[in-house]
Amino acid sequence: MPTGLLILSWVMSFFRMRPRKPNLVKSSPYECGMELIGGRWIQFNFRYYMFALLFVIFDVETVFLYPWAVHFNQLGLFAFIEMLIFVLILIVGWAYAWRYKALEWE
Repeated sequence: MPTGLLILSWVMSFFRMRPRKPNLVKSSPYECGMELIGGRWIQFNFRYYMFALLFVIFDVETVFLYPWAVHFNQLGLFAFIEMLIFVLILIVGWAYAWRYKALEWE
C-alpha cells in the first residue's frame, strides 16, 4: 500500500503538478543573465574525465592509507598484509594506466 501511494504521487506530480508551457526563453541555457555565447552543447574531451577518474581513485587511496599509517603499530600483521595487497592492486592499476597512456596529455 505505501509503495503504491508513493508511485501514484510520483506519477501525478509529472502530469498534474507541473505546468508545461515551453518557450524559447525557458529552454535556453542560463549564462548569468548575459546573452548566450557559443552553442548549447559543448563536448568535453574524454581525457578530462579520465584524469578526474584517476584523481578520485588515487585520492581515495590516500584516505585509506592515512588512518592505517597513523595506527600502524597497533594493527598487527593482518592489517599490514591487507594494506600491502591494497597498495599492490593500486600499483598495478597505475602501471596499466601508464602503459595505455592514460596519464599523458597530447
